[in-house]
Amino acid sequence: MNGSTAHQSGVAVQVRGLQKSFNGHLVLQGIDLDVAPGEIFVIMGPSGSGKSVLLKHIIGLETPDAGDIQINGQPIQAEGVMDQYRLAMVFQSGALLNSLTVGENVGLYLREHRLKPEKEIARIVGEKLELVGLKGLESRMPSDLSGGMKKRVAIARALAIEPQLILYDEPTSELDPLMAVTIAEEILNLKSRIHVTSIVVSHDRDLALGVADHIAMINQGKILAIGTPEEIKKISDPLIQKFLTVEFQKEKAL
Repeated sequence: MNGSTAHQSGVAVQVRGLQKSFNGHLVLQGIDLDVAPGEIFVIMGPSGSGKSVLLKHIIGLETPDAGDIQINGQPIQAEGVMDQYRLAMVFQSGALLNSLTVGENVGLYLREHRLKPEKEIARIVGEKLELVGLKGLESRMPSDLSGGMKKRVAIARALAIEPQLILYDEPTSELDPLMAVTIAEEILNLKSRIHVTSIVVSHDRDLALGVADHIAMINQGKILAIGTPEEIKKISDPLIQKFLTVEFQKEKAL
């Protein structure tokens, strides 16, 4: 999503009383969050706790049963609000278009909206692919890629629009440790370079503690705690401590 009035700076996100049910099952139970412009906000919790559903609400892919989400103080459900900002989401599956090459996937938004001349799009595509370790693979098809490579292409595609808000759903899943570090570094680089706001759902303890300004611990659709990495590590709640232990880390491999 993009608008000509957008500026290269992060946006503020506010979530209040967010509730969502699917088939009578309450997935989000009154979520409250405040994400400051330009910060990296990580959401951690076990599988099925509502993390990905929350992300989809923030970017407007789901409509809440109750509650409110605002970007820079504007309700996202209001007409035209989502068109004012550059927002990108990296889905856990990658969500690439299989009929397009890697390069075409990465440059798709820029090309469709005629945001850059073709030569500049090609330069940006190459730059972002190199950043995620896929230099020179512009002509490859998604069907030729591993799951981890598809994730990296999806991240490059999101980065190509220099977003004001980027949401990552398990950005380091299916990646080897070295590439996971590369992705973490790029999340940090975006913050320093264009002050982008990043909301990251992750099981990756090292990623969360390494990049987050604040971490929200969520379980069964409720926020258990919000704090800086140091504050979260000091909370004595046994469930929160479990999230930060090897036992919890094993869950992400299941």
